[in-house]
Amino acid sequence: MSTKRTPVTVIGLGQMGAALAGAFLDAGHPTTVHNRTPGKAAPLVERGAVLAPTVAEAVAASELVVVCVLDYPAVRSLLGPVAEELRGRTVVNLTSGSPEQAREEAAWAAGHGIGYLDGGIMTTPPGIGDRSNMVLYAGSPGLLEQHRATLELLADPVDLGEDAGLASLYDAGLLGLMWSMFGGWLHATALTGADGVPAKEFTAVVVRSLRTMAWFMTTYAEQIDAGEYPGDDATLDVHLASMAHLLHAGEERGIDDRLPRLHLEMVKEAVAAGHGGDSYARIIETFRK
Repeated sequence: MSTKRTPVTVIGLGQMGAALAGAFLDAGHPTTVHNRTPGKAAPLVERGAVLAPTVAEAVAASELVVVCVLDYPAVRSLLGPVAEELRGRTVVNLTSGSPEQAREEAAWAAGHGIGYLDGGIMTTPPGIGDRSNMVLYAGSPGLLEQHRATLELLADPVDLGEDAGLASLYDAGLLGLMWSMFGGWLHATALTGADGVPAKEFTAVVVRSLRTMAWFMTTYAEQIDAGEYPGDDATLDVHLASMAHLLHAGEERGIDDRLPRLHLEMVKEAVAAGHGGDSYARIIETFRK
């Protein structure tokens, strides 16, 4: 491996941590790894990684330390005892947690002279190394640019700014969006499948429809920021009528109606409050309550 490439330490070798370390190794970076269960490091060691038996030795090996473990308490239990060894180094914490935990960890790092980036990985382990995927970063100014050439090996690095809590906040929001989208797709696939439409055939049309949905979201985002919801595309009254058709089709086919009924009830509430002429973006006010 070329010594010109930035040495990296990866702490935590679950499925995601192992994928992160593997991406660095594939690019020729000297990679040190550590895991509480050393046996998990064996496949990476065979590929050229160096196994550090202790956290202190792992930290000492690299200026850039990537952590991906179970939760934030685990991060602190690992890094707390080596705070002095970490002084002047950069920690990239890719552990899932809350915005509040991320901000607390960033404050702890700053208090010990440690550069800190908090990250949200927007893919699963097989997607690591694919630049069409994203890793969201937030934290110490300038650190992402300093280490961009190394971190972009994992996925496209997206800078969310100085507030270390934003990566976790975006992560939570995007996961919620993903589950809602998957739920809607599965409901729709069950509905069309009841009439014999293959899931693959229907999904090809769904993927095309997502482009239009993206356009609507971009338009609605401007309305949300302005706090105004002109119904110049489709009003909530129109959506309410269409939802009735969806529920009827589902009832006729024995499809579970809990998900579309949730949307129906929120739209009904907004219409009853006098907002029937507004766009669908108005429903954000229901969520805000």
